[in-house]
Amino acid sequence: MNTAELTLQGLPGAVRHRSRLERWLLVGIVAMIAALALSFVLPRLTGAAAEPQAAEADSAKANLAKMGPIDTISVDDKAQIVVEGADAQVGNAAIPFIDTPLGQVQAFGITAAKAETYATALQCLTQAVYYEAAVEPLQGRRAVAQVVLNRVRHPAYPKSVCGVVYQGSTRRTGCQFSFTCDGALLRTPAAGPWREARAVAVAALAGYVETSVGTATFYHADYVLPKWAYELGKITQIGRHLFYRFNGSWGSAATFNGRYAGVESIPALDMAALRDRALEDGMLLEEAVPAFVPGLTVAPDVTDRHAESDVGGRIDMTKTWRPSIPDPVSGNSHLKQTVAATKMSQSNDAVAIKGESGLAAEDANGTVP
Repeated sequence: MNTAELTLQGLPGAVRHRSRLERWLLVGIVAMIAALALSFVLPRLTGAAAEPQAAEADSAKANLAKMGPIDTISVDDKAQIVVEGADAQVGNAAIPFIDTPLGQVQAFGITAAKAETYATALQCLTQAVYYEAAVEPLQGRRAVAQVVLNRVRHPAYPKSVCGVVYQGSTRRTGCQFSFTCDGALLRTPAAGPWREARAVAVAALAGYVETSVGTATFYHADYVLPKWAYELGKITQIGRHLFYRFNGSWGSAATFNGRYAGVESIPALDMAALRDRALEDGMLLEEAVPAFVPGLTVAPDVTDRHAESDVGGRIDMTKTWRPSIPDPVSGNSHLKQTVAATKMSQSNDAVAIKGESGLAAEDANGTVP
C-alpha cells in the first residue's frame, strides 16, 4: 500500500476525531455561558424568594420595638388598654385570626426535678391557672398553663415557672400576671376550683401540651382591648380569653428551645401594698382587716392568772374580751362537796361528844348541866 492510499485511508478517522473535539468544545462553551447566566440570575431569584421573609422579620422587629420592653407588656397596666367592656369585644372581634399553620412546642416535663423544686413550680403554675382562669373551661385552663410553659422556653422570658409567673410582681402595676400584684392573692382559694387547677398544672408539668394555642405567649380577656393586640398574631379564642403569639421568627416553634433553669422560688411580696391596692380597686377581701401585731392588746389586770412575761397566757390577743379562768380552789365542785361533808361530819361529831358529856354529868349529879 503506497503513501497516497494510507493518507486517503486515515483521512476519515482524523475528521471524526476533530468532530468529537469540536463537539466537546461546544458543550464546554455552552456550560460556561449557562454558569455565567446562573451567576447573575440565581441571586436575584434567591433574593426575590427571601424578600417576603426578610420583610416579615423586619416588620416583626418594628412591631416589637413599638410595643416596648417585652416584660412591660401587660393588661394590668391600664395605660396599655385601648377600651374595655362591650366596645372591647367589638374591637377584638375586628382583629383577624392568623391563617398560617400553628407551630407546636415540645412537651415540658419536670417531674424528675428535686422534690422542693417541683413542689414550688407546681404551686406557681397552680396559682396562675386558678387566679387567671378558674371559671374558664378546661381547655382554657390548660391553655393558660401552656402559655406559662411556652414563656419558660422562649428567650425573652425567665427560665423557671415561678420566674415567669411572678415577673413584674414587685411593680405597683404592670405585672405579667395580674393576680401577683393586684391583691388577688389575699383571697383564700375555693377548695374545688383549686384542686382542678392543680390537676391541670400537674398534667402540664408531666408533659401535657395544649396544641390549640401553639406557640402562644400572650392572652387577655375579651372584655379588654390592649394596644399590643394589633401587633401580635391572634391565634384563637377559648372561653373569654384570646391567645396571641409573636410574629416572625420569634413566634416560630424553633425559637422555643430555652433550657429550664432547674431552680424555683417565689419572691417575697409586700402584702401591705397588695392590700392597699386591692382596697383601692374595690376588691372584697376577707383579710381586709388591720394586720395582726403581736403583743398584748388588752390592758393587763390583777385578775389575769399568768405571769407578766407569759405572752401566751391569753387565748387570743387580738380580741377585746378576757377569758375567765376560775379559781382552782373555789371553782372545784368536788372540793366544795368534800369540804362541806367534812364540816358536817365534824359538826355531828361535836354534837355527839357534847351529848355524851351531858349524860355523864347527869349520872354523876342527878341534874343536866
